[in-house]
Amino acid sequence: MEKQLVDHLFRHQFGKMVSILVRIFGVQHLETIEDAVQDTFITALKTWKNQIPDNPEAWLTAAAKNRVLDLFRKINAESNRAINFQSGPSSIGISEMFLDHQIEDSQLRMIFTACHPALNAKDQIAFSLKTISGFSAKEIATALLTPLDTVKKRLQRARKTIITNDYKFEIPEGQDLVQRLDRVMEVIYLIFNEGFQSNKKEILLRKELCGEALRLCSMLLGKEKLRSTKLYALFALLCFHSARLDSKVSEDNEIIPIQFQNRKNWNMQYIFLGNDAMNKAVENNTLFTSYHFEAAIASEHLRASSFETTDWKIILKWYNELYKIQNSDSTLLNIAIVHLQLAQFAEAKETLNQIKENDLAQRSYLYYATLAEYHHLTSEKDLALKNIQKAIEMVSNDSEKKYFESKKNEYLAHSD
Repeated sequence: MEKQLVDHLFRHQFGKMVSILVRIFGVQHLETIEDAVQDTFITALKTWKNQIPDNPEAWLTAAAKNRVLDLFRKINAESNRAINFQSGPSSIGISEMFLDHQIEDSQLRMIFTACHPALNAKDQIAFSLKTISGFSAKEIATALLTPLDTVKKRLQRARKTIITNDYKFEIPEGQDLVQRLDRVMEVIYLIFNEGFQSNKKEILLRKELCGEALRLCSMLLGKEKLRSTKLYALFALLCFHSARLDSKVSEDNEIIPIQFQNRKNWNMQYIFLGNDAMNKAVENNTLFTSYHFEAAIASEHLRASSFETTDWKIILKWYNELYKIQNSDSTLLNIAIVHLQLAQFAEAKETLNQIKENDLAQRSYLYYATLAEYHHLTSEKDLALKNIQKAIEMVSNDSEKKYFESKKNEYLAHSD
């Protein structure tokens, strides 16, 4: 029980502690700080075997404060000089650095540092998950379907780039803030997507990734100068998708397609939050972004009282608008799927013909699954079976594989 509690707290407290200590000591000591915070949790795991404290978070905070003093001695001994505080906290007492508003400020500084434009995009995601969200290198490798050694190299490269160039641990200003915030939003979006449809073999959903993306987005919205219609649209999108998380997979870890999901189980709290954010996202005749259109599409699915009453025409409209500003093959694939729902088979085939399936990378199996459905609906049985078999062979996730096998059986039964 105590290990589960420590694991939970580690996920939620690691980033806070690292951010605070980096603010105090500077990014050049990041690796030492991460090791020290990890030591705190190892100590907690040992200490709590006998008795879990009444307030575990307060215990960890106190332990982290004590670790500050250890770090003082360690870093001073290594450098043989007094530490120069970063970002002007020398006038702030160490205890004050652990107040809620200072913790949040430190975390915001960390996420903007993690998303510095000089860092490689993939390094940014790995570094964000490690320093802000408390994921271990192994967990990052699993979540991103990336070899562990590659993740370790990305983390080391990100640290080296930040330290070598002595990047400031701060929230940018002016145009730099606008550009950096765009990248922060992209990283949050990617983190959520990794959770919403994982490529991991045994697990389709990684709810902890979805929850972390929501937390980071909410934290940004908590700062008035960071709010924008684009950020509200991203938050709305994440809320709308989160509303259906508990309905996507059965207790047996089998995929439940949206047409068979129990809509009564959709989370109304997330829907209300999403609607509120969406209202703010469309204020002042704003310029719509990809997040706006994706949120509008997700909202339409939630708005429908049943799958049969889904307004596929408006969804098609939003996908076409999305394609104008984000002409990706994944968007084309979704357009083709909507055409199939509308029984517009010629338009669906024309759209599928425009897709370069290799550009879909790890999701290319979805192209063949959609092509199989097209051939099934147009009574081309052999081609339907050929393409669904290809999707089965290409997909890595067990739940998706099982779903495609059920589709194959459906096609076989239909051909009898």
